Parts: sequence; structure tokens; C-alpha cells
Amino acid sequence: MSLGITWYSLAEAESKFGMTQAEILKMVEEGLVRAEKGVDKVVRINIDDLKLKVEERTGF
Repeated sequence: MSLGITWYSLAEAESKFGMTQAEILKMVEEGLVRAEKGVDKVVRINIDDLKLKVEERTGF
């Protein structure tokens, strides 16, 4: 369990992992990354989920 901030905006996640927002949103659509949704858009994504997927893809 993470003790830090676990929910980031798309822009923050994009900056932290060097991925495009489109790549991140695709993972959300596929159910690989949890997201908080507002009216017609994703407001925040779970950074722990994203980190796990990035590690799986890169091996780091």
C-alpha cells in the first residue's frame, strides 16, 4: 500500500512517466488503470496502477 499520493491528473502522470495522455487513457479504457471520472472525462488516474503497467512493459 502506498503512503504517498496515489491519484494524479493526466498531465502529472504524463510528465512523471513520459507517456502521452492518449496512451494512459487507452489503459484506462482497457481496465488496466483505475480512474476517477468527471463529466465526460477522466479527472485522475491511479498512479500505482500505471506504475505497475509501465514496469510490466519495460521490465524495470
